Amino acid sequence: MKILAVQNRMGIGDMVIFLPFIESISKKFGVPVSLLVKDSSKADELTKNNNHIGEILILKRSNSSKKEHDGIKGSLRLIKEIKKKEFHKVFIFNSSLRYKIIFSLARVGKIYQFPLFQKKNQDFIEESKKLLFKELKLRVECSPRINLNLNKIKSKTLKKHILLGIGGSGPTKRISSTKFKKLIELCNIKYDCHFFLGTGKSPEEQIILNDILKTNEKICTPLDSLKISETFPIISQCDLAVCNDTSFSHISAALGVNTIVLMSDTPLMYGNYSPLMHPVLPDGIKEITHGSNAKDKINPQKIFEKVLELIN
Repeated sequence: MKILAVQNRMGIGDMVIFLPFIESISKKFGVPVSLLVKDSSKADELTKNNNHIGEILILKRSNSSKKEHDGIKGSLRLIKEIKKKEFHKVFIFNSSLRYKIIFSLARVGKIYQFPLFQKKNQDFIEESKKLLFKELKLRVECSPRINLNLNKIKSKTLKKHILLGIGGSGPTKRISSTKFKKLIELCNIKYDCHFFLGTGKSPEEQIILNDILKTNEKICTPLDSLKISETFPIISQCDLAVCNDTSFSHISAALGVNTIVLMSDTPLMYGNYSPLMHPVLPDGIKEITHGSNAKDKINPQKIFEKVLELIN
């Protein structure tokens, strides 16, 4: 039996979130599940040691440098490619009519999908749970785990190692370097710490990185020169992570690290779906969502209080 899962969201964190659902499908049918994903999801790195994942097919649309699957011609090309694979079942983790039509025309035997036309304000974690329970009677908890090559794991030291996920996919998610520097100061008063700085290569993220390094270079190690998968052994040995709502918050929790998630502009479901995630909300904010734009109200003292609660 050949099974495909369609995860068309572009983020690394999104791919992490969907892993437990895809793994549950694999366990149910006793076969690895192939993936149709965007290249930006880094699915190849996230699932490198995951026996439940089979072939990875790249969806070349909008955010990709190659747009072979855009438009009507692109859809026809994708139909042709899928038909050649002869999948028996497909699980579509979205509500798009486009994908329903594509896999119907590709003659996939059985199609499972979210309810159509319900993308707006959709809680895709809950929809994934509902889909697998309705169709397969599976109860799945969203607590992702990333498998590592154990030979690469290093031993711990007495020093406290803390991951700071200082990057972010958008300006409203990126907490200022001033707040992270204050947190570093508070942590070093209490503990002997070394910090790993998780960020991307965008100019905006590099400004935050460089400003932190100006005064903390000896106790900080940037991770921006590494591939995502190369950071896994380092992150897995951290005592704690403090991250913006970014890929590093999802990765660290999936690697078994208690993760403080700084929620400034996205719904809480992105920062509390795992028991290892501990969200911190901006001062004066009880409900966070898209458009809250409250990053300036994130309080370093409140973060530090959560650090004290979790680090031991």
